[in-house]
Amino acid sequence: MSNARQILVIGGIALAVIGMCHGTWYAVFAEHQAFDRMGGSLTAAFTHAAQRQPAQLAASLEEYREAKYSHERQVDAHGHWIGLAMLLIVLGVAFDRVAATEWLRLILAIGLLTSAVLFPLSVLLQTMSHGPLARGLAIASSGLMIAALGGTALGLALGSAGEKA
Repeated sequence: MSNARQILVIGGIALAVIGMCHGTWYAVFAEHQAFDRMGGSLTAAFTHAAQRQPAQLAASLEEYREAKYSHERQVDAHGHWIGLAMLLIVLGVAFDRVAATEWLRLILAIGLLTSAVLFPLSVLLQTMSHGPLARGLAIASSGLMIAALGGTALGLALGSAGEKA
């Protein structure tokens, strides 16, 4: 098994474990509190609306928005880690068919694994900071994933064309 293939398959398995552990942790220790926070803020919002208290209504809706935003990011990170892990494993199985030098396949594999780790991590970082660092990391890591997937797709297409000749 080539080094690039090992990186993808072993990295994909490790990433799936990370995603499952994160999802389990969130479901057991944090999700119920997030639902309580969302439900409580909505209840308060309806109460403030009925009492015609616009300032408190706005504050309750803002609290709901923040709680929902954080919850969605946690679930997204869990799903992206596992989904990208499966993609890495599938690509790893066929990666020796990529028409490229071993060095280039290794670079592509490292790019795929790095972006598969960093993108969901940057999504989690957005729950702590809405600043440019977390968003920039999300953009950069997704760009790296697109570039590495494009290179892999091109290599697989060239590899398939070479087999037919």
